[in-house]
Amino acid sequence: MQVVVVESPAKAKTINKYLGKDFIVLASFGHVRDLASRDGSVKPESGFAMEWESEPRALARIRDIADAVKGASRLILATDPDREGEAISWHLLEALKNRRVLKDVAVVRVAFNAITRDAVLDAMRKPRAIDMELVEAYLARRALDYLVGFSLSPVLWRKLPGSKSAGRVQSVSLRLICEREYEIERFKIEEYWSIEADLQTPENKPFIARLVALAGKTLGKLDLRTEAQTREIAARLAKVALRVVSVEAKPTKRNPPPPFTTSTLQQEAARKLGFSASRTMQLAQKLYEGVEIGGETTGLITYMRTDGVAMAEEALSQARRAIGTRFGENYLPDHARRYTTKAKNAQEAHEAIRPTDFFRAPGAVRLENDQHRLYELIWKRAVASQMRAAEIEKTTVDLEDATRQFGLRANGQVILFDGFLSLYQEGRDDAEDEDGARLPVIRKGDACAIRDVRPQQHFTQPPPRFSEASLVKRMEELGIGRPSTYASILQVLRDRDYVTMDRGRFLPSDKGRIVTAFLESFFRRYVEYEFTADLEEQLDKVSAGGLKYLKLLEDFWRDFAAAIAGMSELRITDVLEALNLALAPHIFPAREDGGDPRQCPLCGTGRHSLKTGKFGAFIGCSNYPECKYTRQLGGEEKGAEAGPDGPLGSHPETGLEVSLKSGRFGPYVQMGEAAEAKRASLPKSWSPASIDLEKALKLLALPREVGPHPEDGATILAGLGRFGPYVQHNKLYATLPNIDDVFEIGLNRAVAVLADKKSNGGRPQRASGTPLRILGAAPETGSEIRLMSGQYGPYVTDGKTNATVTRGLDPAQLTLEEALALIKAREGAPKKPRRGAKAGASGKKAAPKAGARSGAGAKSGPKAATNSRKPAAAKASASKSANKPSGAGTAPKKAAPRKRATETESAN
Repeated sequence: MQVVVVESPAKAKTINKYLGKDFIVLASFGHVRDLASRDGSVKPESGFAMEWESEPRALARIRDIADAVKGASRLILATDPDREGEAISWHLLEALKNRRVLKDVAVVRVAFNAITRDAVLDAMRKPRAIDMELVEAYLARRALDYLVGFSLSPVLWRKLPGSKSAGRVQSVSLRLICEREYEIERFKIEEYWSIEADLQTPENKPFIARLVALAGKTLGKLDLRTEAQTREIAARLAKVALRVVSVEAKPTKRNPPPPFTTSTLQQEAARKLGFSASRTMQLAQKLYEGVEIGGETTGLITYMRTDGVAMAEEALSQARRAIGTRFGENYLPDHARRYTTKAKNAQEAHEAIRPTDFFRAPGAVRLENDQHRLYELIWKRAVASQMRAAEIEKTTVDLEDATRQFGLRANGQVILFDGFLSLYQEGRDDAEDEDGARLPVIRKGDACAIRDVRPQQHFTQPPPRFSEASLVKRMEELGIGRPSTYASILQVLRDRDYVTMDRGRFLPSDKGRIVTAFLESFFRRYVEYEFTADLEEQLDKVSAGGLKYLKLLEDFWRDFAAAIAGMSELRITDVLEALNLALAPHIFPAREDGGDPRQCPLCGTGRHSLKTGKFGAFIGCSNYPECKYTRQLGGEEKGAEAGPDGPLGSHPETGLEVSLKSGRFGPYVQMGEAAEAKRASLPKSWSPASIDLEKALKLLALPREVGPHPEDGATILAGLGRFGPYVQHNKLYATLPNIDDVFEIGLNRAVAVLADKKSNGGRPQRASGTPLRILGAAPETGSEIRLMSGQYGPYVTDGKTNATVTRGLDPAQLTLEEALALIKAREGAPKKPRRGAKAGASGKKAAPKAGARSGAGAKSGPKAATNSRKPAAAKASASKSANKPSGAGTAPKKAAPRKRATETESAN
């Protein structure tokens, strides 16, 4: 028996059918190990040793594979054919070695680029060893990302409260977005004019020409500045007679673009289909894993993570046959087109993304709508890449008056042979002038009559904000990151609230601008485009065997660690002043009277400065607390008497006024006045500046009726409560993950959410062991301070003391200082008796003095005994071996299974 391991269960099922009964095909479900998500998992002082950890689900997969391998003759690692797939195979092999189940078992690696019977069987005939150069490139990339994230993010948390994280590539991508926004803000819009004329040939055929020369001089784009000047010229032009002085027809060819790479697929899907990069990759994964055709699951496209543009010889031959059959021999070039990539070390020389069968046209396969649209795009692009070039004739006609005071030009083009354009035309990120109008027959010397002259007003436009397509294209041009990582990078920027999307374009948030300004001020080298691109080239050298990965890590860490150490003495006031200078054009806009933009308008003597608080950064006065002037970055100012109050509009049905107000518990919206008024507090994630009438009406309409429950017909409600968004059925409440779900959740999902909650006994699920955030290190003890999600809400811990995050504090904005204050207050608080603990002999509760601790020196008695078991159990659950019982007592029982299901290993 032979055991084959692939990544996904869908792929496992398909390949099992291809290989037959002598093979067992199992799925690893992606990575089986990853770096432990805590500080110290990469140890530079120990030769960059790495500590790997397997989550409970991954451990279950490893056990299943280990059990299957025990009786097998051969283990075939058939994970994806890229660097990440190579790493998954290596991790699995190491995990199985640690379990000592590979004795007398041959281990080989196979890779296939498409999930078809022929591709898989051919790969099985060509086994090889794991490519350790690719694995080392993975290890270097993973260590770099970890070291940057776990070293730089705590600096951000300490010096810039409210920031969430920084990353090696993420931060550079954010800089691109912020710099584009600065370009737009600095751009000075200028007015300019142009003149078009409607002309007519001697045969009365109309065409359009534009003024390009005046008094013998070529007109520049901005030469006509005013309306008066332009209209005066247009009036003179309307009175002259024009004659054609030259006609130039130039034949050209337009060649088809190459088949898709990961990057170009993401770009084109964004332009033509409106898909995000992550959505494109999700759909491509499904097309790669395949659909059922003729009773057998078959992959529709080749592997979708690639920088290569070449196609296999058999694919080229089949594409040419399909073109000849579908379009005719006239659409075939003399020879197959062979493309080469400009990218260095292009994803280890994979094939381009193409259909696995060129005769399988989009209309011949039943797919979900979005899958169909993406498959059609891939199929058309790949087929078009092998078709004849389009033949186009571009024509330029120049006209002048007798005195040569006015020169006009008409441009047009005619498609003589459509070639690949009959099937596919590449999209553009931004509109461009094409000069594609068709011209009538015009001859040199023709007198052309003027029918109308039109002055046209224009304004110069700033560079457009990045769309997903144009940002991915720019990142690829600069060599930042790799295409397989682009989707996750862009998603992280959204998840961290560093950017928002405005009509499909990236807009940096104030938080994102501040983080970028901080990194440019204090870690400039590490967000430079050239440095990041050079690091990617070095990683490519590692994968090609030209550089040792430990040498790369040593060189990087030497300078980076020194830069981190240099931040220890930097005061927050110094950081804020540096940001004041870096962000001055944005946060201190110029005043109309030319005065000091940082002068406080409320007290007249203070100066504005960036300040940080538990809800993020804001602008405040240097005379605080005497002057209480504040305003949000780019928002409305608030002073002693100012607030966010203001009308938003009227309810469309009742006509009652809807307004935004500020109360002692924060901002809220109100409809109506006095006792009859209806009010709704703003969710924490909604800023007052973002509230408009539509959002206000949504809040005021809560709770929303979702629909009748199918079991009893009782109405399911969706609303907002003290603990966030929820759905309700009778007395059962279930939490929703985000505010948008309250307004969008449908009946089916609501029923499923409620059923899931009911299956857990109607109680909150047990807290995860993964921290929500790592806030930093305690100055006195060095203990790591973590923000955790607990059974009764978020809490902070230093590993010994847990403290609930009190009301009024936003967990997402919690600072290290606030967390330390909570822990200190909890340590000094009286211990509460545990449920079920017996009282002393007198029947009264034993209340220890404030600050008393259990253990040595504590009061004796049942209460002290109960408390003494608690820290011991906590220690046991954190550090004892998985096979050892946690001992008597009530506290550790539930935690033990989770700890037994976590496996930690150290490897170099």
